[in-house]
Amino acid sequence: MRKIQLYLTITFSACLLLYCNRPSKNQFELTPEQTIAFKRARANGILVNEGLERCRRFVKDWLAFADSTTGLIPRNLYEDPDIWNAKDAAADNYPFMVLTAAITDQALFEGRMLEMLKNEIRLTSRIDKMPDTYSFSKKGFYTAEADLNSILFGSSEYIKDGLLPLTEWLGKSPWSERMIGILDDMWKHAPVDTDFGRIVSTNVELNGEMLQVLSRVYWMTGEQKYLDWAIRLGDYYLLGNQHPTRDFSELRLRDHGCEIVSGLCELYVTTHFAARKKKEEYRHHIHEMLDRTLEVGRNKDGLFYDVVNPQTGDILKKGIADNFGYTLNAFYSVYQVDSVEAYRAATLQGLSGLNDSYRNYNWENGSSDGYADAIEGALNLYAREPITATATWINSETQVMWSLQDSSLRANTSQWRSSGIIEGWHGDGNFARTTIMYCLWKTQGITAYPWRSDLQIGAVMQKDDLLFSITLDQDWTGILKFDTPRHQTVMHMPLDWPRINQFPEWYTVEKDHRYQLINTSEKNHQSFSDKKLAHGIPISLKKGVHQFILKKKKSAP
Repeated sequence: MRKIQLYLTITFSACLLLYCNRPSKNQFELTPEQTIAFKRARANGILVNEGLERCRRFVKDWLAFADSTTGLIPRNLYEDPDIWNAKDAAADNYPFMVLTAAITDQALFEGRMLEMLKNEIRLTSRIDKMPDTYSFSKKGFYTAEADLNSILFGSSEYIKDGLLPLTEWLGKSPWSERMIGILDDMWKHAPVDTDFGRIVSTNVELNGEMLQVLSRVYWMTGEQKYLDWAIRLGDYYLLGNQHPTRDFSELRLRDHGCEIVSGLCELYVTTHFAARKKKEEYRHHIHEMLDRTLEVGRNKDGLFYDVVNPQTGDILKKGIADNFGYTLNAFYSVYQVDSVEAYRAATLQGLSGLNDSYRNYNWENGSSDGYADAIEGALNLYAREPITATATWINSETQVMWSLQDSSLRANTSQWRSSGIIEGWHGDGNFARTTIMYCLWKTQGITAYPWRSDLQIGAVMQKDDLLFSITLDQDWTGILKFDTPRHQTVMHMPLDWPRINQFPEWYTVEKDHRYQLINTSEKNHQSFSDKKLAHGIPISLKKGVHQFILKKKKSAP
């Protein structure tokens, strides 16, 4: 009798457990709010499809102009088509071909893109691992003699604008190895003696780039030398006689100069966590730089003039910098560690006025590169401060940028009618960079492999849940990957401060958590670990529209 009672008790408990854990009918019945959210997700999927297909066209049509012998792309198509160079072709164009391929064409990524890197290393490395300009017609270096300063500048551009963003997305790869090799050799050959030690240059743009690179690579590698080199530059500018607002008679707040403000602030944030005594040395000087820039560097809308004299307050060039977001990154970063509300307020002001006053604005004389930089800056800060009007502006201006790929009205572009080429110069890569950033916003960081031209995947957040839609014209089998907090998992940074050319984090899976994926279309659900979601979950879908909800399970008490 006792055995029968025990059997019945166990059976009842098992049934109860199964009943309690089965998907309830309510899990598949959408609320009105979820129905609206899925409509938004599906609309986002249409945008993602258009954006990534535009990037694929850009890569395909630019590769048609690659040198037949080396496989390298030229600097520009209508000017200097005979050369590959580090500061332009390698820094601005090639890396975002690589990124496009990584997301949409694994065969191209692992094949031709990697082969281009190998050829670039073999053919262009001139002073140790540092690259120099290569001539296709000469089948060798463009100049007979190596110019160290020119090579250092090109190397810096290649690292900061190209290899570092790639590394923040890809993690450890042949491209990150190339970055570290070039960086180490730059400092091995650092030619400038200062009171604080040898540095690579007195060029403000180059040193601003180095401050950004070194601050991030220090966290990524954990190697002290990178922080030591960055502190040399910080001391040179903040503790010597090169303070950007106290000593400069010309402070450039657009690209090719604005990097020094954000670079110094990236170092400042790094010292907050890694060298507190040094941070206290820098504090007054950083705040002085930011306060004076706010005082004399902005227009009434809170955006930055191209060039000012910080000592007199004179505006030397009244144009509005398309790189306003790059400079606002600096203010927001310092706000994050010092809680200076004025720096956050400056960021909010700059973002809030975009939709009212800067629709179809003439950034960079209408160049897609100007739109790319402006949109990137706004999008990166929107990830921290989600202002509805800013999102509206980002959406509208992305459409303007995309339309420039279709235009045959710009000079020198009539020959590329119906082509993926945008303007035929190295800045075309920035079109792809910002488009991919935009698409990752619209998927909340989800990527699908293999990509296919009929695939539409879009997502939105609703409270703590991720709702995403996948639409297909034909059956599809592949994997879905979900983003991680890359500032931790890839870069090992203690804080996700806003930084130039990063790819913002949207929905990220948390370490040691489990998640429930509900397929509302097929009325089933599955449970996954964060590692599995990040690595990629297999999925097979019939043609049509599919709707999913990803829920984070509550941790056990």
